[in-house]
Amino acid sequence: MSRAIWKGPFVDPSLIKKVDKMKNQTTKTPIKTWSRKSTIIPDFVGYSFLIHNGKKFIPIKISEEMVGHKLGEFSPTRTFSGHTPADKKAAQEAAATPPTAASGAAKPKVEKPKEGTSNGKKWKYSKSN
Repeated sequence: MSRAIWKGPFVDPSLIKKVDKMKNQTTKTPIKTWSRKSTIIPDFVGYSFLIHNGKKFIPIKISEEMVGHKLGEFSPTRTFSGHTPADKKAAQEAAATPPTAASGAAKPKVEKPKEGTSNGKKWKYSKSN
């Protein structure tokens, strides 16, 4: 369920204070935050954040396209290291060899209609055992 419109977007109050403090400074150092649930508001555009993903901080530069999204969307918590080598080898072998009838893929038996029947255009399919 989404947040009520009359409440407005959730932004951690300490995060707003940090951005306000950065407006007065000339050097813009990244703002370190653990608040992944905070919504990006237009005041954040142009600032860089260090968003915690549970293990390390991911550097993010906020642009106009990010407004309305959550900070946590830009700091993934899971890393995909790929499939195991055995799975890759099995997939390559399956793609290289075409399926055969011995592999369990039985072809359906086609019965041709008899001559002189009214439904001469229809074919009947049946599974073979």
